[in-house]
Amino acid sequence: MIEHFLALPVMIPLVTAVLIFFLRSRTQGIKVVSLVGSGVALLLALVLLGQVANGEVVAVQMAGWKAPAGITLVLDPLSGIMLALATLTGLVVQIYAWGGGLPRGREPMSFYILYQFLLMGVCGAFLTGDLFNLFVFFEVMLISSFGLMTLGSTRAQLEGGLKYVVINMVSSILFLSSLGIVYGTTGTLNMADLSVKLAAQSSPAVTAVLAMLFLVSFGIKAGLFPLFFWLPDSYHTPPPVITALFAGLLTKVGVYALIRVFTLIFLQDTDFTHGLILVIAGLTMFIGVLGAAAQNNIRRILSFHIISQIGYMVMGLGLFTPLALAGAILFVAHNILAKTALFLVSGIIEHNWHTDDLKKLGGLLRTSPWLAVLFMVPALTLAGLPPLFGFFSKYALLRAGLETEQYFIVFVSLVVSVLTLFSMMKIWNEAFWKPSPDVMESPGQPTPRTMLFSLAFLGVLCILFGVFAENVYELAHQAAAVVLNPELYQTAVLSDSIDPDLLKSYPQISADFGD
Repeated sequence: MIEHFLALPVMIPLVTAVLIFFLRSRTQGIKVVSLVGSGVALLLALVLLGQVANGEVVAVQMAGWKAPAGITLVLDPLSGIMLALATLTGLVVQIYAWGGGLPRGREPMSFYILYQFLLMGVCGAFLTGDLFNLFVFFEVMLISSFGLMTLGSTRAQLEGGLKYVVINMVSSILFLSSLGIVYGTTGTLNMADLSVKLAAQSSPAVTAVLAMLFLVSFGIKAGLFPLFFWLPDSYHTPPPVITALFAGLLTKVGVYALIRVFTLIFLQDTDFTHGLILVIAGLTMFIGVLGAAAQNNIRRILSFHIISQIGYMVMGLGLFTPLALAGAILFVAHNILAKTALFLVSGIIEHNWHTDDLKKLGGLLRTSPWLAVLFMVPALTLAGLPPLFGFFSKYALLRAGLETEQYFIVFVSLVVSVLTLFSMMKIWNEAFWKPSPDVMESPGQPTPRTMLFSLAFLGVLCILFGVFAENVYELAHQAAAVVLNPELYQTAVLSDSIDPDLLKSYPQISADFGD
């Protein structure tokens, strides 16, 4: 029954965007329709997650075409978690934007239509079961995100948007070229079918080359070292509400794609591929946090921290154990909440004091104590301090590193955690603690309540997920168990299309998912 609803997370944003277009200049109507559409998408995502939380994998063949010939949508615990997080982030950001998160004159229709198309691309990327449609949804994301990034057409936005789109187009061309090689080699782009055929591939060199092509392509979109240089030069240029949306969603789709293909398709030489991923993870987190420590602009600090935190997520993939992947999934979840909240804090600061330059800020602890609290909760979550949500995801990753005797990456991750705390305290000291500088402007209009509500809601989630960390961990652990057992995915997609004996011939990964 549930398979009949798998297309809805893609269709709801599309239908909502069309409705917004016909409303045209009716600002309040546009906001209501967009908010209702996003709320329905979130409720649906939570229902779908509840259906697969026990480890079930559900697939639907669109238009009745059997895999691998047709379009396949697949839902498992990992994609269910990502759907819920994506729709939650989108809804919170929209509530924030309702009260003034966008500069005057730059809303509403363009923002809300582009946002809905962005959400459609994100949800489609999490659900698709074939690589070509993953490419299509990536392009939907790229086009809509470029429109959002340049919304307003300031010089800084156009410069940042140009860097963003050029580098991501390079990634898209590389991805498309890789698809051509894959199809020419195997005759399929269905991920389940591809995993079976590559397992029987007699040329490991070809498989290794394909793995590296996908690693580079998805690495650009995720912001991995050394491919991240476009991100800090572009993410600080649009309005903060748009940056918050990007920080919460876009790079995470790249991370999801890496996890999906390197737990399902490219498993022929994990010592090489996942060992390389682990090295890249360490470099990503370390170089990213060094970049953050050198900045004096709040959003540039947070942009470099996006890079650094991506390293932790990919670290879990590189360690490639159930505990490590569960930690990576937890880290994605906590980072989406904390990073979105921190960018929204920067939006309130810019809304009230018209700058996020730390040299021009100060005294916010005395003038806006509520804002100090709303900043401190996600900041400490990002740094991984107990008992907040971020602590438990880092603990799982560190424990997995120790269990696999990868002591150097554990050491690097601890150093990066300290430097992350240093960066957060730098913002705290400069913006909140030190006296107000003479050049600091007086606050403008009072902060809209919707902006405060969005921030408070994300802060409460950071605390609650820490309080109920055991329950959240069980869900992440279940998702890790499923992705580390590719036969479940293959059977769900190909059970009506392929000889079961061929599926059984696929190398199995250990099903020992104990502590």
